[in-house]
Amino acid sequence: MKRLSFILIRVFATLGLFLGTGYITYAEVNPKPFVVPELTSWTGAEGKFMPTGRVIVKGNKEVFRIATDFITEYKQLTGKNLSIAKGKAAPGDFIFELSEKNKALGEEGYSLEIGNTARLSAQTAKGLFWGTRTILQISEQTTENSIPKGTTTDVPEYKLRGMVIDCGRKYIPIDYLQNLVKIMAYYKMNTLEVHLNDNGFRQYFDNDWDKTQAAFRLECDTYPGLTAKDGSYTKKEFIDLQILGENNFVEIIPEIDVPAHSLAFTRYRPEIASKDYGKDHLDLFKPETYEFVDGLFKEYLEGKNPVFRGPRVHIGTDEYSNAKKDVVEKFRSFTDHYIKYVESFGKKAVLWGALTHAKGDTPVKADDVLMFCWYNGYADPKDMKEKGYQLVSIPDGLVYIVPAAGYYYDYLNCKHLYDNWTPATIGNQKFEENDPAIEGGMFAVWNDHAGNGISTKDIHHRIYPALQTLAVKCWTGKNTKLPYEEFEKQSKNISEAPDVNELGRWYTDNHRLAPANETVCTIKEVTPGMNMPREEIGYDYSVSFTVDGAEEKKGTELFRSKNAVFYLSDPQSGKLAFARDGYLNKFNYAIKPGTKVTITIQGNNRMTRLLINGKKHEELNAQTVYVMGDKIDYQYGDNQIFKPTMYTTKDKMHYQRTLVFPLAKAGNFKSKITDLVIVNSLGK
Repeated sequence: MKRLSFILIRVFATLGLFLGTGYITYAEVNPKPFVVPELTSWTGAEGKFMPTGRVIVKGNKEVFRIATDFITEYKQLTGKNLSIAKGKAAPGDFIFELSEKNKALGEEGYSLEIGNTARLSAQTAKGLFWGTRTILQISEQTTENSIPKGTTTDVPEYKLRGMVIDCGRKYIPIDYLQNLVKIMAYYKMNTLEVHLNDNGFRQYFDNDWDKTQAAFRLECDTYPGLTAKDGSYTKKEFIDLQILGENNFVEIIPEIDVPAHSLAFTRYRPEIASKDYGKDHLDLFKPETYEFVDGLFKEYLEGKNPVFRGPRVHIGTDEYSNAKKDVVEKFRSFTDHYIKYVESFGKKAVLWGALTHAKGDTPVKADDVLMFCWYNGYADPKDMKEKGYQLVSIPDGLVYIVPAAGYYYDYLNCKHLYDNWTPATIGNQKFEENDPAIEGGMFAVWNDHAGNGISTKDIHHRIYPALQTLAVKCWTGKNTKLPYEEFEKQSKNISEAPDVNELGRWYTDNHRLAPANETVCTIKEVTPGMNMPREEIGYDYSVSFTVDGAEEKKGTELFRSKNAVFYLSDPQSGKLAFARDGYLNKFNYAIKPGTKVTITIQGNNRMTRLLINGKKHEELNAQTVYVMGDKIDYQYGDNQIFKPTMYTTKDKMHYQRTLVFPLAKAGNFKSKITDLVIVNSLGK
């Protein structure tokens, strides 16, 4: 009878009914907490877990490292302290442990039991690390940093989840790549391919191969002078990037792209250029070509501590001509040679799918080789599966970003991908989910229009929503439950990663994201050399200030960040201007000595606007140009100012004039700057 009464009380209370003289409420079972990627399972309980500050660690040195990093990241996200403790767990403690109990967790899965304690278990350190990402994301979304009670067993659908970034056509700074690794890790993306060489399209450079942009971005001793002058990575920088990846369980796959996309190599060694198919093609019939490419790969692969540290190396093999039978056979032989050459150093080879395009008789090794299937006309996925290749789903018509180019995607169609795509779809071919031949999925950023003014910040603005979406579709797969509209809304409230803010979003002092359309900063007077409260503000923004003009020398800065400069008087003509990524963009307005004026700069991902005394004066949006100038060293460095040059040609390029506004430090100016107001919206 007592049992029946208890059950009835629970039922009535859950329904919210009156019992006796009082109204009894009963806590609801917690719904699945929002994280990216979505948890693959969740069983809700009642109540919430409030951490008391202790982390109990049960495991090896790697587990202690993960716990130590977690404590640092927790403080960065929440402002609250945790510490590693010993002994028996008490309510409010985090518990991190390696456990062999649940074999179904595999290499990357984890279980999280949130009750009076928060117990995180995994079979491997990698799984444990992914679990800490979930805890951090949940924790940062509430003011009190509580976690809803419940249990998840979270295991990825696909084991390779990542992206490709083209650093050949545009130099991507190493500090951005470092932040990108951290962002990827925060969203459980585990593979970053760095495309180290490439070249622009000849038609945008006066149809002259000698003027066409080309770059190899890595320090090279074997071929002194090969490394790009407009931006490159030292060997130490690249090794450190890979170590950072290892510590965050993100594999860095370096790519040296041959035998096409190889203008940087033929410019250095002209005799290995093809005379039939363009200087961006290597001549496959010359022994000197193989000697050169062997030497290049060897430099980064040989020795006990090679520059290319990871298990896999990408050899390119993309988009070579198939005009003649003998060329096709040579291409296949070349591909087979470099698969085996990379393997001779103990690495596994990765390549772009091209063996349908280059269909022939020469055998190409398939066993233990990873193929990126990007276009089914170049490599038919079903055929490649039958031949024995492991496949990565990276279909160009769905997941290729080419910023401001007018083809493929400027921004990915994330809603379509979220609602319809998983790595089981490659172009127009649909495989069974979790087909063992499909390793996973990726997206790519290709900077085809070299010199089009796009900034690293602009590239990131395109990467971030794509990365969040692909993270879900590669981890949770077809089992997503949250509607896209809700996913898109909530995903904007999560940090890019602990201590990373590439978007330049404005956070309050209590680590909360400032609401849109809010005045986030006011300063009565900005004095020369003043340190500002934030590094920068990203899209959309409005920055206003009043200038009592004085005589300023050319090159006088108003504000600077590590990424950009805003000039009160630009180095060339003394006008208001800004520089970033080596590009200088000027407004047709100069501050006059002895005058007082209110300046407003508004910016988004398409334009930068100048208002004078509240009225629109000029808007710098995409500028149509037809080919870039004849200088190759147009990026980075105070003395490398680039301006587009127009030639008579049908091929258009859209030069971007955007700015993530710099705010880290005031310049050495003579004018008086007052009434600085920063708003995190575009304004009128």
